[in-house]
Amino acid sequence: MNKAQISELQDRLEAIEPKLQSEGFLNNKGLGNEIGFYIFDYSPKAEVLVNEQLDMICQRLEKRGRKFIHLNLFDVLLEMLESRKLLEKAFQLHKVKGDEALLKALKGPLDQKRIAEFLIKKIEPNSQDFVLLSGLGSCWPLLRGHSLLNALHADMGDTPLVLFYPGSYTGLELHPFGIIDSANYYRAFELVPHKKLSIQK
Repeated sequence: MNKAQISELQDRLEAIEPKLQSEGFLNNKGLGNEIGFYIFDYSPKAEVLVNEQLDMICQRLEKRGRKFIHLNLFDVLLEMLESRKLLEKAFQLHKVKGDEALLKALKGPLDQKRIAEFLIKKIEPNSQDFVLLSGLGSCWPLLRGHSLLNALHADMGDTPLVLFYPGSYTGLELHPFGIIDSANYYRAFELVPHKKLSIQK
């Protein structure tokens, strides 16, 4: 990332907290009757910076008494496997047979619908002002952003949800990591839009 990209990301990170506390965000205003799902996309190279800033934002919001839940999706997947006594078996399978065998074996236990159901039980949407999800990059390709959001759609009600996405989001398509030739359609809102950079003549 160059200096301009880092500066723009820092500006966007600083805009997250005011957005999460805004009346429009909390009450789903101005969304045209669409569900309040938001995406904050960023370069995977900035993963550490984003996580550090997100932790600080969450600490400040907790001190202000805001009711929300922040879940790391990788931790959620580990918890799911542990709850079904599959975590140690998964480690052993990966050690012996590698990535492809592990992905194939976990396709059923970590079906997107099952993950969504597990998340909803942890989240309890009606008890939260909003929900923050991070850690998606560590779960790929076991978990895909567009598939997860689609699976959660019916059960979140009016509770806003923000997915922190390591890649790029065009407003219509999710591109994982910005280097993988995979465009996945999903219609959500940009939590903090990117600045439109002027073109130098």
